[in-house]
Amino acid sequence: MENLSVLFTGPDRVETQTIDDDIGQLRPRDVLVRTRYSLISAATELACLSGSQAWFPFPGTPGYAAVGEVLDAGAEITDVSPGDIVHFWGGHKQFNLIDTTRPQSICLKAPEDLPLELTPFTRMAIIAMTSLRISSIELGDTVGVVGLGTVGNFAAQLAGLQGGKAIGLDLNDGRVERALACGIPHALVGDGASVAEQAREITGGRGVSTLIEATGVPAALPPALPLVGRYGEVILLGTPRGVFETDLTSSVLDYIHLHGHGNITFKGAHEWRYPVARDPFVKHSMERNSEIAMELIRSGALKVAPLHTHTLSPAEAKTAYRGLQHEKETYVGVLFDWANV
Repeated sequence: MENLSVLFTGPDRVETQTIDDDIGQLRPRDVLVRTRYSLISAATELACLSGSQAWFPFPGTPGYAAVGEVLDAGAEITDVSPGDIVHFWGGHKQFNLIDTTRPQSICLKAPEDLPLELTPFTRMAIIAMTSLRISSIELGDTVGVVGLGTVGNFAAQLAGLQGGKAIGLDLNDGRVERALACGIPHALVGDGASVAEQAREITGGRGVSTLIEATGVPAALPPALPLVGRYGEVILLGTPRGVFETDLTSSVLDYIHLHGHGNITFKGAHEWRYPVARDPFVKHSMERNSEIAMELIRSGALKVAPLHTHTLSPAEAKTAYRGLQHEKETYVGVLFDWANV
């Protein structure tokens, strides 16, 4: 089968090619999907494009957040049928074969009235949702979120839906404006150190009870630690990338025990802490989180439109990734439209 695909052919090399995918006979648990839209996961995919991720081979097709139409399904597939619109974890290509026996596989029927172009954002929402699942956020708490890209923005919105009041921080004016457009009550330009006085006023001097680090930039965490109040928690949501050298005692450990804070808890919030498929012995799963996220997006409770900045054709893949690398003010949520290729 000829399959138009976005390919990373080497470090900082993006191409759009038609490749020969030998789909062959569908196995009992396979689902063949014609992609309608796929969403670039900027942090992960730019890291892959840089060549810094050993698990991503060149040449390779990036991407893991998409929506499409089921063309065919294996004999043992009962949840979806040909013609259904599904949210699935698949790459930036015209056709995706989903092997539902793989642990890293999701293919879920989307709500009928959920706009197609919003559906791929479900994946970013469940990444953000992990930070809320493991948090202690309760009604009336104040939550700081460092980094207001798609994942950080969703984390701040979800904190509000969980009863907290979010304070978002980002160095980029455009992302702060989009956060305010999404209903996040406080969004400030700067790092923790530069907005400390504003944060103190918002929290009445008590500091935030939960701080979510959503940038994945190790250097972004230490300046934000003074924002955390006594007995607060720090949730590490962003996957750390890059090298950062510091005095661990003065930049991190002192804030756990000293400076009037004390007893701060650190928690890791990588999305894979929960199983993908529903499990009768585990409350949370990525499937359940995805279904909840799709309903929140469908109902408008989780705002997506301000984050959806570009819809481009696969032929414009180079433009998409260059924009995400160098024009962070305007490129945030970038979709590929596969409808007319």
